[in-house]
Amino acid sequence: MSDVIAAIATGKQPCAIGVLRLSGDGCVAVAGKVFAPSDGRPIESLPVRKLCLGTVFDVQGRVIDQAQAVVCRAPHSYTGEDTVELQCHGSPAVLSAGLEALLRAGARLALPGEFTKRAFLNGKLDLTAAEAVVDLIDAQTADLAANAAAQLGGSLHRKLHPIYDGLTDLCSHYHAVLDYPDEDIPDFRLADFTEALRGWIAELDELSATCDRGRLLKQGVKIALIGRPNAGKSSLLNALVGFDRAIVTEIPGTTRDTVEEAARFGRVLARITDTAGIRETGDRIEALGVERSRAAAKAADLAIFVCDAATPLDDEDRAAMAAARLAPRSVAVLNKTDLEQRVFRVELPFEHIFAVSAACGTGLAPLCRYIEDTFATDLPCDGSILTNVRQGEAVRRAADALRAATAAIRAGVTPDAVLIELEAAMEAIGELTGRTVREDVTQRIFERFCVGK
Repeated sequence: MSDVIAAIATGKQPCAIGVLRLSGDGCVAVAGKVFAPSDGRPIESLPVRKLCLGTVFDVQGRVIDQAQAVVCRAPHSYTGEDTVELQCHGSPAVLSAGLEALLRAGARLALPGEFTKRAFLNGKLDLTAAEAVVDLIDAQTADLAANAAAQLGGSLHRKLHPIYDGLTDLCSHYHAVLDYPDEDIPDFRLADFTEALRGWIAELDELSATCDRGRLLKQGVKIALIGRPNAGKSSLLNALVGFDRAIVTEIPGTTRDTVEEAARFGRVLARITDTAGIRETGDRIEALGVERSRAAAKAADLAIFVCDAATPLDDEDRAAMAAARLAPRSVAVLNKTDLEQRVFRVELPFEHIFAVSAACGTGLAPLCRYIEDTFATDLPCDGSILTNVRQGEAVRRAADALRAATAAIRAGVTPDAVLIELEAAMEAIGELTGRTVREDVTQRIFERFCVGK
């Protein structure tokens, strides 16, 4: 990890400020070949963590920007190594030219997530905090950002660390008694630890129970619009997202595949899928679309049955209603209420029914409130919500191992058999925090990051 890495740490679009970031032993000297402080001092003599004005040069030695540099010395930096950041004007051309000059000066291009990976490997972050960096960057709601920021600050580590340490103490006590029988060490009695194990199981189960809510928080609520052709599903999608995302015509079967778009309902992020109209068809392509519609309903958190209120219900409507009710939650929308009504609420087997005109944009507010009220998290976004499948699986494995240990104690098995389960729980928690994580898992985690972070 001693080589110098460099990357553009900000986006590729023009912006006010763009950052070139370097890390590694010798990065200050590399930066000094590209950046010259205005007061004539060498960059190596700059005070740490203080901005210094200067000029940035390209590979031809031309001045391409006035910028500010900040130097941090190991171990007091984000990565735990010497680091330099050049804060330039946010021109993509300037940043690209500056990066090229840094690479020519001896740095190499950073891999995705390599800065944060170095922070993890150098003990500046545990793995829960490192993964929170990605969540914070990708956050599309304030709730997810707050949860990620708390995890970056160590909230999840603080929950798991006492359990790991308690298990370490328990296992070390057993081995001490076993290895040093002549020493004055208190006897090891498994029954003495039963209450502690139950408490740890309860804490892990509480964490595990947040996984579903975390998925909704991070990925968004999956909403599928289900109905027969020409019921107004595409018009409803366009009305909910606020622009013409789906093609709308009077020709039945216009939508032949699923169309997805994100929308916000207060604090709730949703992924709305417009599906092909459900009906019997001899068109092979449309038939594939109908099958995808049924699959989308099954996979959805909420299915919205869209009904053309100006046309009497028929078998296609009834097939669409049956498909919508495959979802864990389903509601009905009586669409086209600006026309003469031919369908009435009593005909629809749904608890929640909303009358709207998607084409006119009327009647949408109650539906939007329902989505927000149903899916807005009532959990504090204080870092206690697991938004990561890997983390959720590790917590579940740890809790299951502790349950197996308590069952073994009740069955009166020998302590060494119980400790196998306790060590399995420790390994699972260690995978979550990074204390025992394998290199291939680490690599997969940091591949999710963008370059420069």
